[in-house]
Amino acid sequence: MHRIDLNALAARESEQVEWKENVADVSDVVRTIVAFANDYANLGGGYVVCGAAESRDEHGFQKMLRPGLSAARFKEIEGRVMTACRDKVDPPLVPLTDEQPADDPERRILVFIIPRTGSAHTFRASGKDASTYYIRAGRDTVEARNGLLRELMVRKQVLEPWDRRPNPEAGVDDIDLLVLREYLQRMGLWDRSRSVDDYLSPRSRLHAMVPPLTVEEPLSGALRPRNFALLLFGREPERFFDGAYALLSRYPGVDRSEPTAERHEITGDLVAQTTRLLDLLRPETQTIFDKDAPTPNLAKYPAKAIQEAVVNALVHRDYERREPVRVTVFVDRIEIISPGSLPSAVDREAFLAGRASPFWRNQTLAFFFNKLQLAQAEGQGIPTIQRVIREHGAPPPEFALGEASVTCVLAANTRALGAEPLTLGDDVLRSLRDLVVDDPTGSARPPHRRRISRGDLRRLVEELERITHLPSAARDALSAAEKATIARYQAILDALRGTKRDPD
Repeated sequence: MHRIDLNALAARESEQVEWKENVADVSDVVRTIVAFANDYANLGGGYVVCGAAESRDEHGFQKMLRPGLSAARFKEIEGRVMTACRDKVDPPLVPLTDEQPADDPERRILVFIIPRTGSAHTFRASGKDASTYYIRAGRDTVEARNGLLRELMVRKQVLEPWDRRPNPEAGVDDIDLLVLREYLQRMGLWDRSRSVDDYLSPRSRLHAMVPPLTVEEPLSGALRPRNFALLLFGREPERFFDGAYALLSRYPGVDRSEPTAERHEITGDLVAQTTRLLDLLRPETQTIFDKDAPTPNLAKYPAKAIQEAVVNALVHRDYERREPVRVTVFVDRIEIISPGSLPSAVDREAFLAGRASPFWRNQTLAFFFNKLQLAQAEGQGIPTIQRVIREHGAPPPEFALGEASVTCVLAANTRALGAEPLTLGDDVLRSLRDLVVDDPTGSARPPHRRRISRGDLRRLVEELERITHLPSAARDALSAAEKATIARYQAILDALRGTKRDPD
């Protein structure tokens, strides 16, 4: 038997130890053993302690309960667990065991020690036809499904990462050879002495860090492009991946309630999508000249932050999801939604702080985008966004980490918001001219005999509220003339709210 210290176990992270004071279900012990062997959290394995439990004393300090197991129960549990690990776990497991003293000298504590293995193990419980993969999620043992199961398979090298897998529905004719040559030339990986077909050989590697572009099928000999090759050099990647495109929308207000919006559906290879998105977003990075300001040359958004956010969304997204990347531009912010949750290997708090260790969901895509000088290396994308935004003087970026997507929100520089023209549409101005009478003080009051329908009034009020809707930080950065303009609009708005309305 392997000797361990129970007190040392109690001091460990709870995710690595499962305490079973009363073993009511042996199958539950086996499930936990399988989860520790699969080691999804990369902790090195774990321990299942039978006949003991963690507790707290009357002062709140940690203490251990050691009721133990009878000799007969000890042997029964050990025998049944070892048999199930041999007969119902695939590949079979042989956990180590240890016997520890209990508070009662006639009883013992049974400890199963489970090191991590290089395999992905399943357990088929009694009465079930199918085997199930289990992993640890915090302190709990849960079934690995969908994305968790795929990631477990990748980690155990049972399944290649998605971007490296060959696509069974595609052939070499789906690779655009002109695009392939152009991008390889830009990356400095093109050798004129070789033909284009040489680069499609399943035995030819463009670089030691990436696999060949194609895989040869064992029986037919057909060449199947890998997923990353179709995304980067394919003629129509969206034919093979439903969500492999981007949507850009631009709204004239602060939310999606505006009746009109500009919308672009962006398809093509991944580099072309990136280029097109950055072109459409370039107006948001134009410099605004304000000679009266302390820093006269100001962009609404720094171009580098937009580029990093767009590239991160396209390169690190989950391409097994059917949703596109969505970029939405409002007057005060840009929202970029990337399908797929944050990989479990990335610490959420470290990610939000810009200190996460480098991790790539699609390593080959990240490699090529770095070679094309479109992306930062070694996981520097998020820290770069945060740094350039801070240097720009804009509010810090916000990240929403959901189960189905990661959202990045870039807020506009408040001075740039104030520098935008504050204008009304011609139709609104004409209506205001009929509705409002100016007085010498610069305020506005409604005419005594003028009436307006409820529908027209609502439209005018909404338009004026959009113009006067500026945060206090943005108002502080405005020039005196701009503040006077907003004050005048606010006076008109107050007058409109007091106007007598006729029923529609």
